[in-house]
Amino acid sequence: MSGECVITIIGNLVDEPELRWTPAGAAVAKFRVASTPRVFDKQTNEWKDGEGLFLTCSVWRQAAENAAESLQKGMRVIVQGRLKQRSYEDREGVKRTVYELDVEEVGPSLKSATAKVTKAGKGGQSGGGGYGQGQGQQSRQGQGGQAQQDPWASQAQGAPAGGWGGQQGGDEPPF
Repeated sequence: MSGECVITIIGNLVDEPELRWTPAGAAVAKFRVASTPRVFDKQTNEWKDGEGLFLTCSVWRQAAENAAESLQKGMRVIVQGRLKQRSYEDREGVKRTVYELDVEEVGPSLKSATAKVTKAGKGGQSGGGGYGQGQGQQSRQGQGGQAQQDPWASQAQGAPAGGWGGQQGGDEPPF
């Protein structure tokens, strides 16, 4: 969509993802990511931390369940989504503005970690996403009614044993 600010942020989870449900039954997970830039100081010959950015993130539906099951406080993550601005008045009547991220994609950073990824079943039937929950061979109907093997579900074809799950789309209800 035109005019939206899509950003990618890499940082560490400040707290555990908090999974909640809307009255309509949609899952939403909230978490905060801290991203601190590092710059090399040539005079001291060492790295220095810059000003930290703390950003509240919201992820919806199946991806929310997968994130809540898979991510933990302290993990280094890569998060991509739409930056939103929201204004409100605090208890003292002071107008405040906050920036939040409506997450499209989230996952662990593999720069200094490993992950075993498992594809979540359709509609959350697998009990959520996450790592290390082996799923069986899955197939889907292709054109002409022939079943095609899902390459993310088969190790026999040399593909990983999972994939990034999650269903996106539709307008999300506000918090």
